[in-house]
Amino acid sequence: MKIGIFGCGYRPDKLPLLQRLFEKLNRLEAEIFVSKDFYAFLTTTPHFCPPISGVLTVAPFDLDVALSVGGDGTFLRAAEQIGRQDIPILGINTGRLGFLAEAGPEQIEETLDELFRGDYRIERRMMLRLQTRGADGLTRSEIYPEKPSDSEEPSSNYALNEVVLLKRETSSMITIHTYLNKEYLTSYQADGLVIASPTGSTAYSMSVNGPILLPGSDNIVLSPVAPHSLNVRPLVIPASYEIILKTESRNDSYLVALDGRSRSLSTDVELSVCKADFSTQMIHRNNRNFYQTLRDKLMWGADIRVK
Repeated sequence: MKIGIFGCGYRPDKLPLLQRLFEKLNRLEAEIFVSKDFYAFLTTTPHFCPPISGVLTVAPFDLDVALSVGGDGTFLRAAEQIGRQDIPILGINTGRLGFLAEAGPEQIEETLDELFRGDYRIERRMMLRLQTRGADGLTRSEIYPEKPSDSEEPSSNYALNEVVLLKRETSSMITIHTYLNKEYLTSYQADGLVIASPTGSTAYSMSVNGPILLPGSDNIVLSPVAPHSLNVRPLVIPASYEIILKTESRNDSYLVALDGRSRSLSTDVELSVCKADFSTQMIHRNNRNFYQTLRDKLMWGADIRVK
């Protein structure tokens, strides 16, 4: 089995966990590939030089499975790099919450055994697509010019969790004129607006009082950030809708972020957000489900009176 490992830098106390991971993969006779950034970390780590078959630099990747080793941010970066390649991702949490991860440090060996036995299920998660429309009226796919120009649709224009509009460099609110399928919805006067997939409903959207959606829901959530009007509430819409956003700001700019990857845009630039035409594959253990994750990670229904 060809395994790609996507990770980031670690504290020294995480080194034993990495050693266990590589040792287990070697015992399972896996072909191990590591992402470019993770490889840079491994080469600077003293007394640790695990054998690998190659470094993942530019897609497409010839992999059977991707391992995300880190927190939720690492998982989102792995999903962004994999894009539409249909490579399933297994999350191994070494961070704090690790909501997207299926295994913690103490479950590495048994989870990898299940993976190599085929004892798991794959769940497809909705991706969001962002396009921009400039003052010239032309629609563009890219907002990240550092991406190769010959890339038809840069993966950086897709998000697993959310697309977020935020104010920048001022204490004043921004106004976000919002249209659904070209029909006017409302003008949010707020610090920002979160457009979340079902996966992202438990992330930034939830922190601004948005609802939690089940992963298989075919919906998108619009959650304003600190709205000026108290009667403005999060809204759940069908995933088939196109969302058009026109922003006003005192400094003629605003921030747009896709799963934490942010860039400043001029208010001349309109945004279009819709469901992507591909999904991210997430590997889940057969002995876990989403409701258990809610209870374990978010303390869903916890009562300190119950011992």
